[in-house]
Amino acid sequence: MSARGREVYRHLSRAILAALLLAGLVAGGEASAAPYVLFESGQVRPLALSPNGQLLFAVNTPDNRLEIFQVGSSGLIHRSSVPVGLEPVAVSARSNDEVWVVNHLSDSVSVVKLGPLGFHGTVVRTLLVGDEPRDVVFAGPGKSRAFITAAHRGQNAPFDPQLTTPGVGRADVWVFDANNLGSSLGGNPLNIITLFSDTPRALAVTPDGSRVYAAAFHSGNRSTVVHESLVPNGGEAVGGVPGPNTNFEGVPGTEVSVIVRFNGQDWVDVLNRPWTDKVRFSLPDKDVFVIDAVANPPAQLAGNSGFYTDVGTILFNMAVNPVNGKVYVSNTEARNDLRFEGPGTFAGTTLRGHLHESRITVLSPSGVAPRHLNKHIDYNSCCAPTPNPESERSLAQPLGMAVSSNGATLYVAAFGSSKVGIYSTAALEADTFVPSTTNQIPLSGGGPTGMVLDEARGRMYVLTRFDNAISVVNTATRQEIAHLPMYNPEPPSVVQGRPFLYDARTSSSHGDSSCGSCHIFGDFDSITWDLGNPDGRVKTNPSPIVPVLPEFGPDPTFGQNTDFHPLKGPLSTQSLRGMANHGPMHWRGDRNGGYDASNAQPNSGAFDEVAAFKQFNPAFMDLLGRSAQLSPAEMQKFSDFILQVVYPPNPIRNLDNSLTPNQQAGKDFFVNVTSFFQGSCEACHRLDPNANPQEGLFKGFFGTDGLSSFDAEPLFPKVPHLRNMYQKVGMFGAGFAFGVVEPDPFMGDQVRGIGFNSDGAIPTLFLFNSGFDAHPIFNPVGIPNTPEGDKAKRDMEEFMFAFDTNLAPIVGQQVTLTASNHAVAGPRINLLRARAEAGECELVAKGRIALLEVGFLYAGGGQFARDRQALPNLHDIALRAAVISGGGVLTYTCAPPGTGRRIGIDRDLDGFLDGDERAAGSNPADPLSTP
Repeated sequence: MSARGREVYRHLSRAILAALLLAGLVAGGEASAAPYVLFESGQVRPLALSPNGQLLFAVNTPDNRLEIFQVGSSGLIHRSSVPVGLEPVAVSARSNDEVWVVNHLSDSVSVVKLGPLGFHGTVVRTLLVGDEPRDVVFAGPGKSRAFITAAHRGQNAPFDPQLTTPGVGRADVWVFDANNLGSSLGGNPLNIITLFSDTPRALAVTPDGSRVYAAAFHSGNRSTVVHESLVPNGGEAVGGVPGPNTNFEGVPGTEVSVIVRFNGQDWVDVLNRPWTDKVRFSLPDKDVFVIDAVANPPAQLAGNSGFYTDVGTILFNMAVNPVNGKVYVSNTEARNDLRFEGPGTFAGTTLRGHLHESRITVLSPSGVAPRHLNKHIDYNSCCAPTPNPESERSLAQPLGMAVSSNGATLYVAAFGSSKVGIYSTAALEADTFVPSTTNQIPLSGGGPTGMVLDEARGRMYVLTRFDNAISVVNTATRQEIAHLPMYNPEPPSVVQGRPFLYDARTSSSHGDSSCGSCHIFGDFDSITWDLGNPDGRVKTNPSPIVPVLPEFGPDPTFGQNTDFHPLKGPLSTQSLRGMANHGPMHWRGDRNGGYDASNAQPNSGAFDEVAAFKQFNPAFMDLLGRSAQLSPAEMQKFSDFILQVVYPPNPIRNLDNSLTPNQQAGKDFFVNVTSFFQGSCEACHRLDPNANPQEGLFKGFFGTDGLSSFDAEPLFPKVPHLRNMYQKVGMFGAGFAFGVVEPDPFMGDQVRGIGFNSDGAIPTLFLFNSGFDAHPIFNPVGIPNTPEGDKAKRDMEEFMFAFDTNLAPIVGQQVTLTASNHAVAGPRINLLRARAEAGECELVAKGRIALLEVGFLYAGGGQFARDRQALPNLHDIALRAAVISGGGVLTYTCAPPGTGRRIGIDRDLDGFLDGDERAAGSNPADPLSTP
C-alpha cells in the first residue's frame, strides 16, 4: 500500500469511528494494566509460507497473534499483526489469502483472511474443537479438508470423553471441509477420528494429499509399574526390589514398587525378571496413525496398515519426504527402565548423563527405523566441562523439520541445542551419517522450534522461541544472515530464565539433555523413573505434617519414618506448572526451603518455593552430568522463570464454572465427610481458590497447602495437588487388591501404562478412592463397600477430574461474531460476558468494523472500552449492532484476569492505546511496526 493509500485509509477509519460514535455511545471506565501469564505452550508448526512464496506467516505465541511478513529478495518485511486466540502454536496457509491458526489455550482455530500483500488480516471464523489443539494440515480432494489434532476431551467437544471407560483412545483428529465450515457456532466437522493413543500432537501429509499421518505426543515406551503390594519383601534373591536395598551407609530403603517394560513377550524389570502375571493390561504402543484423507468421511486405515508402533517415547513432529514418501518423526526415547542418579559408585550403575536419546525415526513400508542423532557420544565418560568437542556435535530435543523438494536433505530444529541440523536423507535412512558441526547451523536467538524452506531464494526461516524471533538462514552457506525479533510481551525474567529449562548445551556434559527432556515444555512426560541415589545420605524431613485427631495418638505418622531416604523408588514425573504457593517440591517434598522457627505458609522455611526450587540444582550434576551446578545467579533466573508457569483451565469443568450433579455430590463428599484427619479429604487436599499467601494468579490452594501427610504410604509423601488428574486417564487394570477391591481381570489394550499416585501404579481414581476400605482406622472417608459407597467414590472421581485450577474454565474461550451468525453467536457472547462480570476473565473483542481495525475491553455494566482514548465507551448492544450493520467481524476472547488491557486495547502497556497508535501511523515500541 502506498503512503497516499495509507493516509486515505486512516481518514476512512476516523470517519467510521465518528459514525459509530453517533450511532450511540455511553461513557465508562477502563481496565487496569496487568502482568503477563506464562503457560509455556510448545509450538508445533510455528511458520508457514503462502503457496506463491510471497508471504511468511509466524505464530507469536506469547502475544496471541499471527505475524505476517512480505518475502522479498532483500529479506523479510513485516506487514501486519493479526490478533487470534490465546497461545497460538501452529499455522498453515490454505491459500495466498487464507491462513489457519491453531490456538492451544483457546481450544480453537482462527481462520484468517488477508488483505493485499498481507497489509492486514482478519479472523473471519473461529472453529471450536477439543482440548488443547496442536496442529493443522490440509489434505484430501484438492487439499480442501482441514485436519486438526486435539485431546479427546474439552467443553467444545460434542461427546462424552468417557474418562472412566477402559480402552478408549484419548487422541482426536477433527476434520473440516474448508469450503463449507457449516452454520453452527463452532463449525460442523466432517468427522472426529479417535485414535488409540494418548493426547496427539503433530500431523504430516503426503504431497498428493491422499494420506495424513497423526502422531501421539506422550506415546510412552511400553513401561509400567508393579505396585508395591505385589513386590515380595527382601532383596533380588527372593524376587523383591532389585538391589541395592540400602544406601552406601547400609540404611535400608523403604518399600517401593518396580518399573517393568514389555519386551515383546513378557513384562520384565531391570534384571530381566518377568512380572507378566502382575500386569492386567497390554500396551500396543500405537504411535503414528495413517488416515485416508480422501475417504468419505476421512478415517484411519484399517488393520495394521493404519498405525506404526515403537516410534519413540515423546513424539514431537513429522515430515514426509516428497520423493520417496518416507516419514521422518522427531522424538526422544526415554531410558526409564534403568535406574539411579548420582555417580553410581555403590550400585555400579547410573543414568547420569544418559537419560534420553534424541532421534529421528524413519517410517516406511518396510517398518520403523529409529536413528540416534548423537551416536558419537561416549556414554561411559561423564561430566566434562561444557562446551567440549563432544557436546558441540550433539543435537538435543529435535522438534520441527523440513525436507528439500528433491527429497535429498532433511533440516531439523534442535530446540535444546539452538541449532539446525542438516542430514542427507539417504544417510539418515541408512544410518551412515556422522554427527559433525559442519552439518549444523548455530542460531543466535536460541531454541528453534520449526522452519520453512524458501528454495527459490536459497533461504530457510526458523522461529527461535528463546527470544521470540525469526532467523533467516542462507542454505548454501549454512549461515544465519538476519534475525528479526517479534514483539514480545514476556517480562525479562521469563526471557532470561527460559533457556535454563531447555538448553542442553550448558545443562549436560554430553550436550544432549536438559530439565526439559523430562519436563516437556514445563509439564511432565507421562512415565515413571527410579532416580534414587544409592550414594546419597538419609536426610531429615523438616516439613510440617497434617495433624490427626487426638484419639489416634500423639504420633501423627503412626510410627512411620519421615526421613528422606535416597532410595525413593519409582516416581512418576511431576509437572513444573503451578509450583508457586504450593510448598515443598517432589512427591516427598524433599526439595524444600528447610526448617525455621515459623515454618509456615507463605514462604517460610519448608514453604519457601524459591528456596525449594533451588534445591534441584544438584540434579544438573547428579542427573544431567554437568561438571558443576549452576551459579547462584543462574539458579535464581531459572527459579524466577519456572515459578511463573501456571496450569491451564480445567477442560472437564463446565464453562460457566458450575458442577454437574455427580461432580457436586463428589465435592460435597470430598469437603464435608469427616475422616480420621481433622476434617475431610479437603483437610489434607486443601481446596481454597481464594487463599491469598500470594497475589494474582498465584493465590489459592488447589489440592494441597504444602503439608506432608500420613496416608499409609511407606514413601511418606507431601500432600499432592489435584489440578491435572484428567491428564492421567488411560490406564485400566490393577493386578493387586486395594482395600476391599479385588484385582482386575485382564483388561486388554490400554493407551497408558502410568496412572495415579506417586509411582503411577494405581490405574484409576476410583481405585485410589477405594484404597483404605480394608480397615476403619485407615478409611479416610468412611466409604462402605456397598453400591452406595461405590456411587460416592464415582462421584468423587468425577469431581477430581473437574478440580479447580488457578484459572476458571472460561479463560481462553472465544467466539467470532459476523452479520450472518449473530443468532448462534449471541448466547456464547452472553456467556463470556457473564463470566467476565463474575471476575473469572477479562473479555476482549478484536476485529474489523466497516474496514476499521478495532479493539475493545469489557469494562462492566454492559460497557466496552475502546482502543481510542478520546472516544467514550460503547454498549454491548450497540457494538453488536455495529458489527451486524457494518458488515464487520469481531472475535470475543476471555483473557486471563489482569491481561485484558494488554490483549484488548494497549498491546505494549505504554499508556497509548492501540487505535491511537494506528492512527498516528506507527508504534515506536513495537519492533515490527510499519510506518
